[in-house]
Amino acid sequence: MEELQYSKIYGAENNGIPLVVIHGLFGMSDNWGTFGRSFGENRQVHLLDLRNHGRSFHSDEMSIEVMVDDLSAYIASIGADQVYLLGHSLGGKVGMQFAIDHPEIVAKLIIADIAPKAYPPHHEDIFNALCAVDIGSKENRKDVQTALEQYIKEPGVIQFLLKNVYIKEDRSLGWRFNLEVLQGKYEDFITVGVKSGIFKGPTLFLAGEKSRYILPEDKAHIEAQFPQAVIKTIPNAGHWVQAENPQAFDAFVEEFLDQ
Repeated sequence: MEELQYSKIYGAENNGIPLVVIHGLFGMSDNWGTFGRSFGENRQVHLLDLRNHGRSFHSDEMSIEVMVDDLSAYIASIGADQVYLLGHSLGGKVGMQFAIDHPEIVAKLIIADIAPKAYPPHHEDIFNALCAVDIGSKENRKDVQTALEQYIKEPGVIQFLLKNVYIKEDRSLGWRFNLEVLQGKYEDFITVGVKSGIFKGPTLFLAGEKSRYILPEDKAHIEAQFPQAVIKTIPNAGHWVQAENPQAFDAFVEEFLDQ
């Protein structure tokens, strides 16, 4: 029996095509709670935790392929013939690959601030900081924050990482994500692009105005693999488009799903 991803479901009583949401690296379903509550008023919303993240299972395997398989198993488990798929960053990469591999299941695809290309390694500073913090010896979240502040200068990144701190059964603190595997397998899932293939369904790419993840020169690559793609820019937002300008993000998603 394969393990299923942990999910938070909003609007379980609603009919229609479910919306499945996948977070990015170091994220979890909790980051999408406000979005889930809002969109769950009119549709069924499933917020997933990727393997080695949040409350999902930990595994030594960590690649785009196994995360696509996890998603396939989850969608089968809820009995959905089709889904709307929304993925941010790493979750967007999983979403793109899933749509190419299983086009019949994806009614509409929404990709938040990531392109199908390969990216160079760019999380070294965060890994170095996380590895330098002896979290098991810290008394509380404030102590973890103080330790992280010695290595990371962006308060928003620190607060994002602190959401992963939890109290283990022995009352010590730990990270929700599987730091060892994420660091060890990083190049297997971050620095690879989406494999060749085409998804011909309706697709919306949402790029952060201040982000460098989707560049003007990426448009041709996006349209080659996603010929129906529409690329919109979220104003006054960096990489975390859904958190930095939720009004614009939600409006674009709502409009696209209602078309």
